[in-house]
Amino acid sequence: MKRIQVIDSHTGGEPTRVVIGGAPALRPGSVKDQLVELRDEHDWLRKSVVLEPRGSDVIVAALLVDVDDPDCEAGVIFFNNVGYLGMCGHGTIGVVTTLAHLGRIKPGVIKLQTPVGNVSATLHEDGQVSVTNVPSYRKANKVSVTVEGLGTVTGDVAWGGNWFFLTEDHGLVLDFQRVAHLTEVASRIREAVNAQGFPEVDHVELFGAPVQSGAHSRSYVLCPGGTYDRSPCGTGTSAKLACLAADGKLEEGEPWVQESIIGSTFGGVFRWLDQEKRIMEPTITGRAFVTAESTLLLHESDPFRCGIS
Repeated sequence: MKRIQVIDSHTGGEPTRVVIGGAPALRPGSVKDQLVELRDEHDWLRKSVVLEPRGSDVIVAALLVDVDDPDCEAGVIFFNNVGYLGMCGHGTIGVVTTLAHLGRIKPGVIKLQTPVGNVSATLHEDGQVSVTNVPSYRKANKVSVTVEGLGTVTGDVAWGGNWFFLTEDHGLVLDFQRVAHLTEVASRIREAVNAQGFPEVDHVELFGAPVQSGAHSRSYVLCPGGTYDRSPCGTGTSAKLACLAADGKLEEGEPWVQESIIGSTFGGVFRWLDQEKRIMEPTITGRAFVTAESTLLLHESDPFRCGIS
């Protein structure tokens, strides 16, 4: 019987499961190389940790790995029910909170290595975490696609650590009670965007007017595995800031509050890295809470030892 130690948390309602023991030893190298090894040789770990019966479609897991950069506290590989992520904003906040829970870090700045680059995070005295994300930018503006049952939808394609299609041109009510319908429609939008020439897009953000006092916008975010993000989505908020900055609707250092479909919020600001090319560096602030310390048991005779897939 194999044992895998995990710590669960949620960031704005979105769960993160950090693997802290029982994972296979990966060969030294960059986090990007270790992701390839984990995916190609040890994908049983992802399936066992994330998929039912030990997990669920909504869980994003994070594996802490050794890094080849002495400036980084740890390397992080994020994965979900369908594969691996380049970066995860809510997950990074969950990882930092977990490291603090373990006594590995104190309030201050740490660096983490991800498959798409290094990110820095600040653990504040009040428990909030600010993540300075990878450089973000808008790839395509005013992309129009034809969606069955919805007509023409226009939006932007942007990078915030993952690829997004962002649109306010959807005519939908962004209400938690309508999540099932929003998921179905957003899935059709993603299919149309992929077919239009953007196969890399695996997240869709639908935006609308906020509900919470002090928020600037409410969003519904479709994740790659077909479920929705309970948090405002860290990489999605980064992509949103990139679009706002490119349009001149948000100034460098000006705060933005993004609200999720369940009402949780992230704060965001950005600074220009290359204003001419519209490449910026976003910083996202949120709060995570540890919810469980667990040991997952994988029995050799269990037909669903590596999850239901």
